Amino acid sequence: MTDHNARVRELVANAYDNAPAVKSILDGAGVSPADINGVDDLHKIPVTSKDKLVELHHANPPFGGFLAMDIDDLPRIYISPGPIFDPQPPNPAGWASLEMFKYVGFGRGDRVLNTFMYHLVPAGILLDEGLRAVGATVLPTGPGNTEVQIQMMTALKATGFVGQPSYLMTILDKCEEMGIAKDAVTIKKALFSAEFYTPSQRARFEGEYGMKTTSAYGTADVGLIAFSMGDMPGFCVTENVYMQVCDPQTGAPLPAGEIGEVVVTLYNPLYPLIRFGTGDLGSLAATPDPATGGRQHLLGLFGRSGEAVKVRGMFMHPNQLRFGLARFAEAIKVYQVVITRPENRDVVTLRVELQTGTEPSDGLELGLKTAVEAAARLRVDAVEFVEAGGLDPSQRTVQDARTWE
Repeated sequence: MTDHNARVRELVANAYDNAPAVKSILDGAGVSPADINGVDDLHKIPVTSKDKLVELHHANPPFGGFLAMDIDDLPRIYISPGPIFDPQPPNPAGWASLEMFKYVGFGRGDRVLNTFMYHLVPAGILLDEGLRAVGATVLPTGPGNTEVQIQMMTALKATGFVGQPSYLMTILDKCEEMGIAKDAVTIKKALFSAEFYTPSQRARFEGEYGMKTTSAYGTADVGLIAFSMGDMPGFCVTENVYMQVCDPQTGAPLPAGEIGEVVVTLYNPLYPLIRFGTGDLGSLAATPDPATGGRQHLLGLFGRSGEAVKVRGMFMHPNQLRFGLARFAEAIKVYQVVITRPENRDVVTLRVELQTGTEPSDGLELGLKTAVEAAARLRVDAVEFVEAGGLDPSQRTVQDARTWE
């Protein structure tokens, strides 16, 4: 098992010497590396929220002073909401976890459909590299083109799938529509992320199709950090992070069992995020389930502490809407995005109340839709113009109206 105390000491000392942002954060709190002897001392370091991370990146581009290596040695650079640039450091020391891939049983002989995007965001390559590291062969299909996915699955006898559970549902629905029998579906292992994995989906995948599955929890900033295991509630936390659940206002760690913000310290010496506030609400078990093998046990996720909402694997934040719609300020009085989920698919609706004297038009509708999609990198399914007084400006700008089982 990981000695978290030793790894925290080493991480903080290295980050203080090599990542200017970490040195600034510790100095500002009056803390030195010598004050951090283990996980019980992490509370002395302030939580860095996503909004604070964005501020630091904008103030000291391109990485806010967190990069502890030469930028010219980076294999890849991504972009995530904020916007901020996400460096992908090399992984020579093995700090990135392969636990969830091994749990599902991916390995040599598996051919795996990777349906995550490979451009702009890290999901596609992140899963690709994990699959390759355990010996599997990757079919880099990306999202969409369902009939092509099925053709590749059938012709190459693909045994695995990584992506969103709703998309595997779509693939299986299409297989049934095409007359492909259940026993002809070769996928038997699946790793999901980016959206909620429902009990009915699990019953279909594992019960009807005999798959072994897991649902992984992570963020663009820290990668995949926890995964589900069979009937165990919640997630097993991987050994490449130390997780705390903290008071969203004060950052103080909360007792086991209480709900607070999920705060993680990532053992990545080249891009050290120490006490990063994910914005997700969760709860840690006082005594981990035996299935975790003594690792930390995240009992569940219970929403967001901030304003961002995850949609189709991407966070939509009010700041993105403000940025995207700024040039329409003279036409728009109030706006709001509502996320619904009919037929197991996220639907994004932009609702707009116009200024007095401004009339709806197809051109304005297209302009608003295009602006939001460009800012948030998410498809807008509909634009609705509402009558005067139809929107309450005191309500949340991004409304999550989805229902789950």
